[in-house]
Amino acid sequence: MENVYRGKDVDLTKFPVPKWHPLDGGRYIGTGSFDITRDPDDGWVNLGTYRVMLHDRNSVGYYISPGKHGRMHRQKYFERGERCPVAMVFGSDPLQFLASCTEIPFGVSEYEWVGAVRGTAVEVIEGPVTGLPIPADAEIVIEGYASDDDMRMEGPFGEWTGYYASSSRKEPVLHVEALYHRNDPILVGAPPAQPPDEVARYRAVLRSALLRDELDRFGVPDVAGVWQHEVGGARMFTVVSIKQRYPGHARQVLHLASQSRSAAYAGRYTIVVDEDIDPSNLEEVMWAVSSRSDPATSIDIVQRAWSTPLDPRITPDQKAAGDYSSSRALIDACRPWEWRDKFPPVNVPPREDRAAARKRWAHLLEG
Repeated sequence: MENVYRGKDVDLTKFPVPKWHPLDGGRYIGTGSFDITRDPDDGWVNLGTYRVMLHDRNSVGYYISPGKHGRMHRQKYFERGERCPVAMVFGSDPLQFLASCTEIPFGVSEYEWVGAVRGTAVEVIEGPVTGLPIPADAEIVIEGYASDDDMRMEGPFGEWTGYYASSSRKEPVLHVEALYHRNDPILVGAPPAQPPDEVARYRAVLRSALLRDELDRFGVPDVAGVWQHEVGGARMFTVVSIKQRYPGHARQVLHLASQSRSAAYAGRYTIVVDEDIDPSNLEEVMWAVSSRSDPATSIDIVQRAWSTPLDPRITPDQKAAGDYSSSRALIDACRPWEWRDKFPPVNVPPREDRAAARKRWAHLLEG
């Protein structure tokens, strides 16, 4: 609160807001940012990373993909004929930003998650305009209200898929009533590029951990490892390794993983491999797909799964009809359960033997 501006004194154009990609429809102040909203029914506070386009000195447009928590909150207000209070944070504790762009479970506030990870509560202040909890150490914050009465063209924007897939459309406008910033504030940017990029790399870590946690909570036994691959933007290419325990184990994992919160959004391929395959090693995974799966019997297709207008493979006709669903390929790349003991053995020593040998002879590789 070192600098406070209200009403007509709000001017977002004073910040050096970049045009991040050549074909972007405008300048985007919100890329390394998050929006704070509160569920009008139960008071649950959500932090979500959604792109924010600068319209003019005191208004911004913000696109939120269907199914995202912030959009659910916003839509509840709109359905009641009310304005949606929003606070936007441009520059924060990196862990808060990481939480805001990760699939934290429904109904859990990212503030609570960050506090649990850190072992200490997040310091917040009550927003003077909206009453929303705002990080006390943020760089730049705006507060205001959005309604579906004011819709302006937003986009296109070079998104995390590596494409301008979402084109442009009319989206709600946030009317900014207050601006707060530190002296010499840092405007944080995290523009997506073509995967695998840095955004995908840091998101892959948490999304993989969240998927592992979900599978454990589902009661799936003997999950050896999980990875949401960077080449798919940490969303479109998911691999789970298991130690098979019973017939159907692999298929169970495939269907559960493909529809879990952390992997369902805009997913494309979900693959299950045996425990001798490192799920984070793309070459090992594709070797398993090439040698252990049979295209005619090892692939299940799920129709009309949760996707997004950002998905470049959704057809123009689908988008025109508002149909943002897509299919999923579930690939069982495990040794077939019924004759796994007769499956040809691998022609290299076990992973632990290879690791021991590398450790023993590591001095020969030095320098």
